[in-house]
Amino acid sequence: MCPSEPFVLSGGKDKCVVLWSVHDHISTLAVEEPTVKQGSKSGGNTAKATENPTIGPRGIYKGHTDTVEDVQFCPSSAQEFCSVGDDSRLILWDARVGSVPVVKVDKAHNGDLHCVDWSPHDLNFILTGSADNTVHMFDRRKLKSSGVGSPVYKFEGHEAAVLCVQWSPDKASVFGSAAEDGILNIWDHEKVGKTTDSAGSKLSNTPPGLFFRHAGHRDKVVDFHWSASDPWTVVSVSDDCESSGGGGTLQIWRMMDLIYRPEEEVLTELDKFRSHIFGCNS
Repeated sequence: MCPSEPFVLSGGKDKCVVLWSVHDHISTLAVEEPTVKQGSKSGGNTAKATENPTIGPRGIYKGHTDTVEDVQFCPSSAQEFCSVGDDSRLILWDARVGSVPVVKVDKAHNGDLHCVDWSPHDLNFILTGSADNTVHMFDRRKLKSSGVGSPVYKFEGHEAAVLCVQWSPDKASVFGSAAEDGILNIWDHEKVGKTTDSAGSKLSNTPPGLFFRHAGHRDKVVDFHWSASDPWTVVSVSDDCESSGGGGTLQIWRMMDLIYRPEEEVLTELDKFRSHIFGCNS
């Protein structure tokens, strides 16, 4: 769903990206004649039932060679959007210039692409998740219409296909990724390349950018969402039926604030606790 206009995107096995308008559905309903079922004394029907109203798409966009797995609007535009598919392609579209791709990355991953998300904080950054177990971060300024494009960062922290990626509303550099390994990872791309923390201590041997792992699910995490009203709160769902014989699981959780707050602020607070503890023991 587009954040600025009543537009909806869809993609599927027909390899097409389709743009729809909710307003078209409303206007179609308004002009449809009501279905009236009339009956005579003899029980006969004199009115013919009408079919359900249908609407046509605003646009059909062809550029994929396999199933389209995910689509996403640009947060600031109802005319710009992107799509990913089982052909390993990331495609950027602009409805104002027609139905052909504006930018097409032919080999965005070494496997099927399952998900995509466009940053609401920096419109140049796009995340993709793939069956190759990785998350890629692209800068659209560095993508070329010729089909060439390399990710700015490659995040490796899952042991199975990545099914969902989403930027955090709470910090511009933070995002989450959920996968078939049952793990939901929280990343910060600003931490990539750092070998020591603010205190000079060597960072643990974790994947670059990874700073939290939620391992509370028992099966593949198929979807998750950041809360728009409660900071650093996440709702995630998993398919637990295969492993436990029951239905899926929905979890609402939030990581400890000592994890995501600025290091200097956390160290200052912990130092106060240390002083208090030493004072109680003396």
